[in-house]
Amino acid sequence: MKKDINIRNILIFIAIALLIGWVGVGIDSILPEQEGDESLGMAIWLVFPLLTVIVLRTFMGDGWKDAGLLPNFKGNEQWYFFALIIYPLVTAISLGIGRLTGWIDFSAFEIKPFISVFWTLLGVNIIKNIFEESVWRGYLTVKLVKLKPSDLQLYLIIGLVWGLWHAPYYMVFLPEEDIQTVLPVGRVSFTIVAVLSMIVWTVMFTEIYRLTNSIWPVILMHAVEDALINHLVIDGFILIDNGYQIWISPICGIIPNLLYLLIGLWLRRKRIKI
Repeated sequence: MKKDINIRNILIFIAIALLIGWVGVGIDSILPEQEGDESLGMAIWLVFPLLTVIVLRTFMGDGWKDAGLLPNFKGNEQWYFFALIIYPLVTAISLGIGRLTGWIDFSAFEIKPFISVFWTLLGVNIIKNIFEESVWRGYLTVKLVKLKPSDLQLYLIIGLVWGLWHAPYYMVFLPEEDIQTVLPVGRVSFTIVAVLSMIVWTVMFTEIYRLTNSIWPVILMHAVEDALINHLVIDGFILIDNGYQIWISPICGIIPNLLYLLIGLWLRRKRIKI
């Protein structure tokens, strides 16, 4: 019976997560002056998955014991530290490769303005990612683990649902100029690349969560990612030569993503050994 409830609630959550963004797009299309990344539709897209989790946990049999709300810091200090340095480490390696190859122009980079805005964005994104990580790791991940899929199945399901939840954001809400700054392609191609990147990132996010049984190190990791690499590229602190974004971009490049995948698989090995 408990397994049946778990499966039912997972399916309800996935269905709502995949549809709610498009509902938001529809709402924006019929209301005046609703567009871009500050619209009512985008707010609905961002908040509704968490509201769904609250309903499922409170009223539909899931409960709150496995929500990962405790920090579990004692004994997991190394994983908190690792969660904080993964994105800076891979970004530093990617930027180093970009400098050596000449693919990245650093002439616009100024350290003081960058760090100042980074700290501001970090605080904002910690709050924002409480919403996201309570959902993707604190709910979907832990509920799927109870069904005992293979690790590959786990990564693919979480990564696809997480990525496709973002599809309305990339297809509609995200400003066109931001897309062109990151990767000069159309919205569909950008969405495909972004979803594939999130599948890769899912390995790290899943393993950090499973190592600590807490959403907090994942919230911190996600907040550092948002404040660091998006700020670096979209705000123009580095300029990547056309044609090389797909290889070296800290946001979606093949080289950084291969490094993230290797880190995720190393974390998986550590979890299994522990």
